Amino acid sequence: MAVVASAPGKVLMTGGYLVLEKSNAGLVLSTNARFYAIVKPINEEVKPESWAWKWTDVKLTSPQLSRESMYKLSLNHLTLQSVSTSDSRNPFVEHAIQYAIAAAHLATEKDKEALHKLLLQGLDITILGSNDFYSYRNQIELAGLPLTPESLGTLAPFASITFNATESNGVNSKPEVAKTGLGSSAAMTTAVVAAMLHYLGVVDLSNPCKEGKFGCSDLDVIHMIAQTSHCLAQGKVGSGFDVSCAVYGSQRYVRFSPEVLSFAQVAVTGLPLNEVIGTILKGKWDNERTEFSLPPLMNLFLGEPGSGGSSTPSMVGAVKKWQMSDPEKARENWQKLSDANLELETKLNVLSKLAKDHWDVYLGVIKSCSVLTSEKWVLHATEPINEAIIKELLEAREAMLRIKILMRQMGEAASVPIEPESQTQLLDSTMNAEGVLLAGVPGAGGFDAIFAITLGDSGSKLTQAWSSHNVLALLVRENPHGVCLESGDPRTTCITSGVSSIHLE
Repeated sequence: MAVVASAPGKVLMTGGYLVLEKSNAGLVLSTNARFYAIVKPINEEVKPESWAWKWTDVKLTSPQLSRESMYKLSLNHLTLQSVSTSDSRNPFVEHAIQYAIAAAHLATEKDKEALHKLLLQGLDITILGSNDFYSYRNQIELAGLPLTPESLGTLAPFASITFNATESNGVNSKPEVAKTGLGSSAAMTTAVVAAMLHYLGVVDLSNPCKEGKFGCSDLDVIHMIAQTSHCLAQGKVGSGFDVSCAVYGSQRYVRFSPEVLSFAQVAVTGLPLNEVIGTILKGKWDNERTEFSLPPLMNLFLGEPGSGGSSTPSMVGAVKKWQMSDPEKARENWQKLSDANLELETKLNVLSKLAKDHWDVYLGVIKSCSVLTSEKWVLHATEPINEAIIKELLEAREAMLRIKILMRQMGEAASVPIEPESQTQLLDSTMNAEGVLLAGVPGAGGFDAIFAITLGDSGSKLTQAWSSHNVLALLVRENPHGVCLESGDPRTTCITSGVSSIHLE
């Protein structure tokens, strides 16, 4: 009876900060780094006395953190109460559970007996994140291994994350979790929502594009509930690009109007949760999503510089403060950034079309450029089509360089390290490497892993160069698929060789 669902991490190539405003778009790539949620009953049968209790058990396990939490779920109020002695809570998973169950109550308005029977068996939920969501540099260095993707590959899947005790006796120890910036909370929330909704019969992940119980596709239901859960857990309404990517995969994203979740924010402590979620599902979700992926023969690479990551909320707060203090300069910067983002998007789309229309020539150009630094690419502009392809490649680079300058200027004006000097030096050397088209700091920037887009087979040379600069190349690659139903527990399946799963376009 176990249900296993997974959702991907993301890389926001363009649209950092700007995507917070509805007038701007962001290009976001989904990756092969995935969060998994496993939902199964605690008990095989319902105890006769359970029907009178109207309470059921919920067990949440995170093996990578060696953490287990117990809750009581009220079937009347659909709320969770922690009964664990530990003070460690996971608000993202807690909201995901509650809102998924509220949706199930709404979907089974006429006959709740079967739903209550399923819930009274208890809920055993396990969450697992791919290693790429977390930094394992320390473990690799302590083992005396080189900072290479091959060393990362020697780690066991879903490797343990180390704890630092806050007290000498180990009480209330909390994990010191250095992350790589792939959107772990959004992927985790989406995986839990999807697994819960499928387990409770609200959606069918094997065919989620069809119209479901709420008059829209099952994917849209997952999206709305995951966005609601994630925003309420954060205590604010963000842009939502990370959750959208976790649900639908790689895309061009324009945010929803924040007002669609204002009701949930106000009503969360008052109205019954099924009424709240009913209003959310009927709300005007005006986000825009267009299919997007990298042009053929282009590859995503991520490099972890070992700086420990950054706090996105605090950086966003500083930028907003700057916008209010100097609105004219901020508007000018954002307009130029928006233009540069659009230019890069246009160039990538043109390259995809050129690849489709002139595949053999495109293949030859990419192969030739992959072994050369960018200033030598023009040497292969010998024919009109070759010249057109190389022109688009070079103009894409120029757009990325403008984006980098403008993001750095924004950071300086707001007094936040959007592109710190150490990252600038690393990005400049990356952009000057053979076969590298683009390099940048994804999303909000800071000290998270940098990204590079390489041509053809040039990635191996780049990872070697990064290693010599003490940068650890991750195993992350672009994978355009969003949330999916897995065939089993990923710990018992060789996921590195490709588990059998249903991927959703």
